[in-house]
Amino acid sequence: MPSDHLSVVPALLDAGRTEELEKSGRTLHATSSPLNETYAVYPVSSVGKFPRHQISPEFNDPDDQVVYFVSSEALPLSERRLFIGDTSIIFAAWQNLLKSVTQNGTDLLQDESGQRAMRKLAIDYVNFTKECWVYTAKSSSDARQVPSDHYRTLYTCLSLFAILYVPDYGLENAPVGDDLMEWLNIHFIEPSSEEGDHLSTLEHPWVDETFWPYLIRATLRGLSKAATFFLGTLSAHPSKDLRRLSQTLIPLLNTQPKLQAYEAERDFAYASHRWKEKVKALRLELDSVPEPDRRDDYEDWWDRFSDIVGILEGRGEMIQKVCEELGADWKEVCVAWGVFVDPRLRRQDLPDIIAQVLEDMPPDPTNLEDMIHAALLTGDPLKALDHAAKLDPWLSAHLADMMEPLALVDRDPNEDSGLTPRNFYVLSYAQYLHADSALWRITVAYMYSCGKIGAKTADEVLVRVPLRLHGAGSTDATESNVDERSGKGDLSGIIKDLNATCHEYERENARRTICKIAARTFVQKKEYGLALSYCSSAEDWPGLGRVVDRILQEYIQTGPEQYTRYVLDIAPSLQALRANAGAHGVFIHRLIFAVRYAEFHQRLLNQDLQDAAWDLVTIFQEEIAPKSWWGVLLCDAVQLLRYGKSLVACILLYRLDEVCARAAQGSGEDYLRMLDMKLRVDGRQDTQERLQVIRLALAKYFARCAMIGTGGTQIIDRRVGPTV
Repeated sequence: MPSDHLSVVPALLDAGRTEELEKSGRTLHATSSPLNETYAVYPVSSVGKFPRHQISPEFNDPDDQVVYFVSSEALPLSERRLFIGDTSIIFAAWQNLLKSVTQNGTDLLQDESGQRAMRKLAIDYVNFTKECWVYTAKSSSDARQVPSDHYRTLYTCLSLFAILYVPDYGLENAPVGDDLMEWLNIHFIEPSSEEGDHLSTLEHPWVDETFWPYLIRATLRGLSKAATFFLGTLSAHPSKDLRRLSQTLIPLLNTQPKLQAYEAERDFAYASHRWKEKVKALRLELDSVPEPDRRDDYEDWWDRFSDIVGILEGRGEMIQKVCEELGADWKEVCVAWGVFVDPRLRRQDLPDIIAQVLEDMPPDPTNLEDMIHAALLTGDPLKALDHAAKLDPWLSAHLADMMEPLALVDRDPNEDSGLTPRNFYVLSYAQYLHADSALWRITVAYMYSCGKIGAKTADEVLVRVPLRLHGAGSTDATESNVDERSGKGDLSGIIKDLNATCHEYERENARRTICKIAARTFVQKKEYGLALSYCSSAEDWPGLGRVVDRILQEYIQTGPEQYTRYVLDIAPSLQALRANAGAHGVFIHRLIFAVRYAEFHQRLLNQDLQDAAWDLVTIFQEEIAPKSWWGVLLCDAVQLLRYGKSLVACILLYRLDEVCARAAQGSGEDYLRMLDMKLRVDGRQDTQERLQVIRLALAKYFARCAMIGTGGTQIIDRRVGPTV
């Protein structure tokens, strides 16, 4: 239901000062979203209207550009949100019913259990809208988003639809008059109880001007108890003819045949025929009253009594005349037709009767409820959906959802849109729900029921679900607390819900995209273990490589202590990734280096220098380290060489020579990029000078080895486990 007025915060201009926008050389532009009724609204220059130097300076700065995201749909709140959530459960049950029928290969329109299940679910919709109407009518207007009368309208429309199109099993071809009269009396109460209470307090109620209209209306509505009660008061009327006729009429009203009282329609028809014969006899008796005796001191009672008898006789013109005099509308004429004129009127015969009545008493075109009722009764489902969509997208969606399996609307898609009528209205409702990102679970449930187009739309919704859903209007303190909780698991919980939804609807590509987005989000939060896990789940091996690169960057930016703490989160993932046959070796190789390099620095921090030295040599021997990191690793070797720890130092010399040679040939970027980056972070810039320091340290190490008789080719057996 669209909003007529949209406010944005912070306000671009104060209220009532729109002329300042034009004076500043600006105007407003809006770009609509293809997914829902949201817009991006932003100020732009009035090109050609003002010289650039006259435009406000703050508007010239593109960094200060303000973009407002607004929605023309009012977000569902309070009871509306509850209404949407609870009725979505009924919608899901309806989809499950259709799915099971399709899997069993049965014809829903011919299957008794299926029809009974449809009837139950349709009545569930009716009952729930009734409960919501009653609830909102009792609550204060400030506590509800939608007026209670709106839910009353939904209630009347759904209950009429259930009567006409989802009757009890076996009663599809039964007379419908009594059911429609019950519907009319429930939803449009006439005559009012206040009128009856007023008349019952009078000693001679027939002297009141409302007496005969009340009595005629009660007869027209089939309210026999109220009618016979006031007919009984006429026993004290001065006219002996009226006293006699009223006593004859009372048993006729009490014995009018009702379909529910008979086991077979044939018995009902026979009883109706006999009852009509008694009404004819009453007419003859009424006509025999002399003209002078047909009035009392207040009015012509004979005409009023004749109207009642004319209704019971089933005279259509009399019913229409009485309804016009009473101020009743077309619905009352149509319903009374099925009770008095043609008691055996069936659902399929209604459109012809309704069309005749509407020629003289058309529905109110400004009243959507009235237009929906007329469309349903005339057998025009598409027109009913059109009016329902204007009233509430919820109503049109759920009516269309029930109409398609009942073969009331076409199952073939429209050539232009590619959508069936049912899918069109359900998707329109889903787009209304999409205005509130917190309702994404319900939104995609409706979308995924709408074929390929709906599934693709739902995929786009899922991959754009905000991974942090903060409550509207929260204070700064509240937002910071929510942020903290989100970092501790809420974010992961949302992603798990998204993954579960993708599995439910078999949307693997969407699931992988969500995992990729989650991985990037966790990288931003520096939760690298979860980032790797989601990259693996998405089988995004290049993304996994980027996560590892980001972890290695932590060493450059923050140093070894923080780096080793980050690697503690990712080390458990290494074994699982190695067992993954689909994992790309080059990216797993990079992860192995990150873990082994962290083990090396952990030994350094623990002053386990001998094992740290062998870690470094092994990294080179097994060719684990990327070439861009060789310069950094050679720098790490300097302190070990200075401490004189036993090393297979020849390989360090080989690697240093290769780095220097490649640098001299112009390929230094491939070998020294990370070292150059680290030196800049440390405040130093001369990479070549650092390489000379490494060469000098190696030279001193070999000199010491030569003096004490230990060769650089010595191999020491090492039996130390990993520390990370």
